[in-house]
Amino acid sequence: MIKTFLLAAGIGASLSACSLEPVQPWDRDILAQQKMQLVADPLETYLDEHIYFSKEASSGGQGVGGGGCGCN
Repeated sequence: MIKTFLLAAGIGASLSACSLEPVQPWDRDILAQQKMQLVADPLETYLDEHIYFSKEASSGGQGVGGGGCGCN
């Protein structure tokens, strides 16, 4: 019983650490800057993908294990 309570309290404490505070209008310009984008420079991303494709003879699947050698 105590373990369940401690587990529930731990989960509740970890979930309450997440902020649900809305973004203020004066902070939106910072979040809209190019350096804050998920893909900051599309050309650099394209070149990285091309290099990866050329070296590994595979395309796509970045962030997933395996490099085209069949050793997933």
